[in-house]
Amino acid sequence: MKIIHLIRHAKSCWDNPILADKLRPLNKRGHKDCQIMAKQIVEAGCNFKSVFVSNATRAKLTIELIQENLPNLKFDWSIARPLYTFDETQLLNWCQALSEELSEVVIVGHNPALTELINHLSRADLLNLPTCGYAKLHCSITTWQELHTNCAQLKMLLTPKMFR
Repeated sequence: MKIIHLIRHAKSCWDNPILADKLRPLNKRGHKDCQIMAKQIVEAGCNFKSVFVSNATRAKLTIELIQENLPNLKFDWSIARPLYTFDETQLLNWCQALSEELSEVVIVGHNPALTELINHLSRADLLNLPTCGYAKLHCSITTWQELHTNCAQLKMLLTPKMFR
């Protein structure tokens, strides 16, 4: 079995309309949601091992703030440029190329790719993984290359709204 933890970046700031999409920071609600969700994600069983993050500022700030709000849990994370995608097929291809040494991964990325990946891999009919939302997929596979339609079960879905 392989496990995928998906975290959508927290709410981003649109105050500067000429700022490139990749450079947008988080707004106040985004900061607050990271604080709220950090503990909830750990309690849902996310161990924050093998953490891969989009190179967008809002994704990097999301994992930094989650980490900041988990002072007793030290973990490393790495930037994976291909995770700056809105396309589910590109995200799926990236997952299928993961090292077989990994049995569990955490991905911090973007919609609609995350929502569509959840729906593709599981029988979920999720309309939208909200900002700073978390999903845990248990995949009935032995290698990442085997990821395919309905190979997973959506075991957990958490949103900041559930804890406000």
